[in-house]
Amino acid sequence: MDRTAGQIGAARLYPQTDPFDRRKIGVGDGHTLYLEQSGNPDGHPVIVLHGGPGGGCSPFMRRFFDPAHYRAILFDQRGCGLSTPRASVKANTTQHLVADIETIRRELGIGRLSVFGGSWGATLALAYAQAHPDKVTALILRGVFLATQAELDWFYGGGAARFWPERWQAFCEPIPEAERGDMIAAYHSRLFCGDKSEERRFARSWIMWENGLAAMDIAHPAGASPDYAHAFARLENHYFQNKCFLEEGQLFQNRDRIEHIPCQIVQGRYDMVCPPSGAWQLAAGWQKCRLRMIPASGHALSEPRIAAELVSVMDELKGVSA
Repeated sequence: MDRTAGQIGAARLYPQTDPFDRRKIGVGDGHTLYLEQSGNPDGHPVIVLHGGPGGGCSPFMRRFFDPAHYRAILFDQRGCGLSTPRASVKANTTQHLVADIETIRRELGIGRLSVFGGSWGATLALAYAQAHPDKVTALILRGVFLATQAELDWFYGGGAARFWPERWQAFCEPIPEAERGDMIAAYHSRLFCGDKSEERRFARSWIMWENGLAAMDIAHPAGASPDYAHAFARLENHYFQNKCFLEEGQLFQNRDRIEHIPCQIVQGRYDMVCPPSGAWQLAAGWQKCRLRMIPASGHALSEPRIAAELVSVMDELKGVSA
């Protein structure tokens, strides 16, 4: 889950820098990933994992890292953004994405690196770190999503609807009442029906529900291009229909594999997409983890207080990674 929404004060972010490297990387199964690097080619490497599943990286995401210190690595996950084939769910699972991150690390000749991810990106960061705990120097997580059934039920089973009944009604309206007991499955059958115009119609409804709850001050959620919405909705729904290809509670139960890794969590107090209980559960008892609960903030990366805190975190880590 996650799309960057809105703009925040430039003073809270580093100036936007152009990438010093752009390339395509073949990862097998017919997939090619778009990758870019910015900042200091000899700096501390940090890989940025975008949200969704189904989102993509953007220039905005470069601005959390001091370009004199960090080597920021951004890439579009399978089926996303400039990666091809677009919106493909073939050979597209959490395990494939974890393997892709490892392929990127090796391709770029990096030994160890920090991992920065929000929402679904936080999920993927935890999955990668648990699979390769010796390759991660630090975890920086935002809007924690542990891919549990309880979290999916909250967002697609009526929990968040108690706060946003009018937007939930709009989300439900295209679905016959008899199918509303499982909204993920109901949308799945329509997002993969084979009729592209029909798929796009339901993709717009799917993405508007999430966009409308992403930030504290969204009165009217922004739309997205039909192509973006189609890819985002299909990929996100594909992952959620398959429980994110993880065992129930897996990321929390395997926390012992990564408890030696320093972790910083930045969590919006009023996050409607990924409620703070997940971040609290993950951090509790983890001695090297610091949970920063951000007041008057929702889910989006662009929430002013969240963005400012992420910049602060990355500045603090410069001394550690020097």
